[in-house]
Amino acid sequence: MQNLITKYFTKQASLSELDELTKWIEDPSNKEEFIKYVKINHAIDFNMKKYGTDKSKRQLLKLIEQEKRAHKLGIVKNFVQYAAVILIFLGIGYFLKNGIIDNASSTIVPETKAPVEIVNIIQAGTDKATLTLEDGSSIDLEKGKIIKTKNIKSNGEELIYDSSNKSTKEIAYNYLTIPRGGQFHIKLADGTLVWLNSESQLKYPVAFLEGKTRIVELVYGEAYFEVSPSTEHLGATFKVSNTSQEIEVLGTEFNVKAYRDETNIYTTLVEGKVTIATGTTKKVLKPNQQSNLDLNNNTISIDPTNVDQEISWRKGVFSFKGKSLEEIAKVLSRWYDVDIEFSKPELKNVKFNGVLKKQESIEEILNSILTTNSIKAYEINHKKITLK
Repeated sequence: MQNLITKYFTKQASLSELDELTKWIEDPSNKEEFIKYVKINHAIDFNMKKYGTDKSKRQLLKLIEQEKRAHKLGIVKNFVQYAAVILIFLGIGYFLKNGIIDNASSTIVPETKAPVEIVNIIQAGTDKATLTLEDGSSIDLEKGKIIKTKNIKSNGEELIYDSSNKSTKEIAYNYLTIPRGGQFHIKLADGTLVWLNSESQLKYPVAFLEGKTRIVELVYGEAYFEVSPSTEHLGATFKVSNTSQEIEVLGTEFNVKAYRDETNIYTTLVEGKVTIATGTTKKVLKPNQQSNLDLNNNTISIDPTNVDQEISWRKGVFSFKGKSLEEIAKVLSRWYDVDIEFSKPELKNVKFNGVLKKQESIEEILNSILTTNSIKAYEINHKKITLK
């Protein structure tokens, strides 16, 4: 049910899921669980007041029915409208900053916000990258652009290398560079799949030496690897290197985050087993664990982690649970290609919970962040955003 609630908030619920949510809400015994989950996970400030629960419940069910009809018509309703009515059902005094419940009329009355100045429209990120070939020449890859050469092809959303191309003597390397505001998917010559996040660069062979260790380098940034098993390559292991660590696998799925402006490298294992090595330390990572390499003192710690949250970027979702606005600002800066500043240093430490779609406009994302008590307004000036 938590998944259904999240899908409802992020406008991803199917008709059958909306039916299931309707039946679940109709049971009064689920009210407390619903309140608790929404409060923890969706950055909503609660001002508990007694309210006409039966009437509110009918309003919520009516809204879900409207959404079902909207699905059939291909119409998507506004998120704030949904959230406000949901909170009426919960007996909430107001939906912070976005809507206030008028107890007399049982309607949603918009509240006047602090001034929000928007000078220009900032686009969400999209599929784009620069491919640098072994001869030093470059090819721009972008959505809708078809590229085809002897060894590679691209439809503008992914890059595929010829799996029949085997290297026998010398390895030639290509680079795939993802700018801020971009993402891309690549299939290497050995069949390994790699998803690259914004502001990342991968160095890899055009073809691998048969039977030899397969090595690629995440120069910087974030990447999700789905490694082709060693059993399909004469037992050859697969390694992902970085200036600070090396990951060795046989065949598995994992995520690596190694941005240049951060002092930690995070490796999250989804399935399989990997070995992480630095110049002085070697650690084994198991599924649902994350390693944290602190570059300041070259130490590695391993802790349990929420894998779905760590890899949500690959599925088109920002999953922020207990994240500081400073951490969130870095993620948004890379995806929307903007600079985010804070009018007061203490705002950087404000915590935010939310599940947001990456294709939302920056204004929609920022309006969700305004649901915190501490952020009162934002200002957009060209490529610069100031949180106040």
